[in-house]
This record gives sequence, structure tokens and C-alpha cells, in this order.
Amino acid sequence: MSVHTLHPDRVDEARMHAYSTFAPLLIHSLTQKLARSQGMKELDKIETSLVRLIEETVVAAPDGEAMKEFAVELVVSTLRNVREHPDAKHDLEEIEERRAAGRSENPETLEEQLQSGLEDSFPASDPPAVVSTAITGGSKEIVGTDEVLRRKKEARRRPEKAG
Repeated sequence: MSVHTLHPDRVDEARMHAYSTFAPLLIHSLTQKLARSQGMKELDKIETSLVRLIEETVVAAPDGEAMKEFAVELVVSTLRNVREHPDAKHDLEEIEERRAAGRSENPETLEEQLQSGLEDSFPASDPPAVVSTAITGGSKEIVGTDEVLRRKKEARRRPEKAG
């Protein structure tokens, strides 16, 4: 049934039903696209703006305040779902917020600070010393495979030399 075939008394009812059905889908789709392209900070701005718009709108209906609460609920839940979506673009950390006060931007100064820090960490940055745990005394001679083969070969030659 199209708009042209609707009974005139049902046009407004159908319009309101369409708005209530499609508005959440549209808001969700638009905010997902925004999240993918702009990131979380823009979503935060949009959420603040939409909530303010809802709160400042004068609704001339007996249940206007309840409608506003439902609208805010719709915005907040939709944006929460968009933020949790794996395709949402998460903002990069602002490096300026991490910088220590007084940190130099000069590469030579940074290199000097790095070298100084490494020197200050000495000897902790040195590799551990190799320590032998051998016990003194009559230990058994340990012979490798090459040595065993060499001795067998030598033993085979001895009878040949003797004969």
C-alpha cells in the first residue's frame, strides 16, 4: 500500500509509524559511518549535540517529557552500540597529553638524555656474568661424538700397523 492509496485519516498515523521504525535505523547507520570515518571524539560531540537538541526542544504533547527521555535513551544506546562495533575508528592517543613537562623537542638533547639514562642504569643493563659451577676433583672425562669416532678409527688402524 503506497501513500497515494492510504485513507486520508491514516496518513499521519502511517507517517509516525514510519518515523518510529526508520529513525533509529537511520541514526544508527549515520553514526556508524561517522565513527568509521571520524572516530570517537566526533561521536562524543554528536551525542552531546543531539542530547542538547532533544532537551531544548519544546514538545507540545501531554507526554512530551517522557518522549524526550525516550529520545535521549535512543541516542545514548545507539551511540553505545556504534562505539562497541569493531568497525568503529578509535582515536589515536594525543602525544601532547603524554609528554612530560619540560621535555625537549631537540633530537640532540633527546639523544643525550637517552645516553645519560643508559649510563645511569649501569650495571643493570650489562649482561649477566658467566659463572662456572664445576666441582673440583676426579671428574669423569666427557667425550663428544667426534672424539669417539676419531678414537675408534685410530683403534682400527693400530692392528693394521702392527701386522
